Amino acid sequence: MTEPAMTEWVGRTRRVDDFIAPFQTAGMAATLDYANAPDDGDPLPPGWHWLFFADLPRLSAVGADGHEARGDFLPPIPLPRRMWAGNRLAFRRPLAVGEQARRDTEIMSVSEKQGRQGPLAFVTVHHTYSDAAGVALEEWHDIVYRGPARPGDPPPRAEAAPMRARWRREVVPDEVMLFRYSALTFNGHRIHYDHPYVTGEEGYDGLIVHGPLTATLLLDLIARETPETSLAGVRFRAVRPVYAGRPLVLEAAPTDDGIAAWALYDGAVAMRADMALA
Repeated sequence: MTEPAMTEWVGRTRRVDDFIAPFQTAGMAATLDYANAPDDGDPLPPGWHWLFFADLPRLSAVGADGHEARGDFLPPIPLPRRMWAGNRLAFRRPLAVGEQARRDTEIMSVSEKQGRQGPLAFVTVHHTYSDAAGVALEEWHDIVYRGPARPGDPPPRAEAAPMRARWRREVVPDEVMLFRYSALTFNGHRIHYDHPYVTGEEGYDGLIVHGPLTATLLLDLIARETPETSLAGVRFRAVRPVYAGRPLVLEAAPTDDGIAAWALYDGAVAMRADMALA
């Protein structure tokens, strides 16, 4: 699968300039049910950078899944199902609302492995976010590609919460929340809004909650419960899909070297987050 033609994509770069606009921060605050939103000059909360720096392919350049067609910036991996597998963030300082910024992206690796349900391909991209003062945030994003769903495929292994939680919050990421987040991030991936597509073409049980949205909800739990906490970095690992319209339990607890957080769906861990304190 990762033929020389695929690995030739390693090292490709892309730059996106953007304005950290109050409209998007107000929209995200409303989506998270806050009465007030960050305004001009305020620091952008952790995870809210995903609202910005969207790739904007022309409609004629969009693939069947709603994303930019493969083979332009990302390699033309033939496996049909694309998911957010994990992410690592290194915070230098916050970006500010009302300021210009840019994202520089480089494809770091393309690899393959054999999973329990068939072949997998992984693409890792590195993002650097900067403003007039220099680099503010670095991000390593892992994208996984899977084959089509097959009848009788085993479900992901159920993983229990790693420890007793000190902080807990329950949310229901329903269809309205998914629509809002897709709109705010200009995310056209059909698994988040097109029920006939996600169930009929990709074989999932329903609409999929965005990986970055689940990650943002975990960061938001810490912001609500310990607003004085400042993070140096966080590592996310997606474990199993989260479907719209059902409760998602967000939990966290302090550890010897930071904070452990996790999202529970149907009683099993759907995402893990290991947070390092500044």
